[in-house]
Amino acid sequence: MKPMAERVVMDADEISRALRRMAGEITEQNRGAKALCLVGIRRGGVPLAYRLRVLLRELEGLDVPVGSVDINLYRDDVGTSLAAPIVGRSDLHFPLDDRVVLLIDDVLFTGRTVRAAIDALMDYGRPRSIQLCCLIDRGHRELPIAAQYVGREVHTAYDDRVDVVLDSDDRADCALVIESDADDGA
Repeated sequence: MKPMAERVVMDADEISRALRRMAGEITEQNRGAKALCLVGIRRGGVPLAYRLRVLLRELEGLDVPVGSVDINLYRDDVGTSLAAPIVGRSDLHFPLDDRVVLLIDDVLFTGRTVRAAIDALMDYGRPRSIQLCCLIDRGHRELPIAAQYVGREVHTAYDDRVDVVLDSDDRADCALVIESDADDGA
């Protein structure tokens, strides 16, 4: 078995620039940040939500509420492929009713995680709207879901893995594609 190839598709500076650009797009599209709340999908979307909060504070002078949502019990495969799902905590300490919820994830792939997150959000209230923000859109959608705010589109094979590394003691912020070894002839 050959080692998996890894390529950096975004370094720390590119991630920072992408988040700054997306924060500007978010405030422009929503005429400010007053009605917004940020909800990161556990796990990868949570640190991105907090980084966007800082940028929105710089742009708008507002502390936008930030929360998180765990989707494990809302997954469409929870009864078939997860013998004992590990359920994390959702942390939504503010009302969602009549708010614009900016749902944030690190990587958008098939759309199934986002669908589960939307289902989970609806248990907490009825937002005015839900907008999707992701750092990496890698395509391969299985559901009709699209992000309004995207850091970068990255073309991948279906079996590749995309990892976003943030706040690591071992590595600088980056986004990586770990290529599958499906083409090794085995």
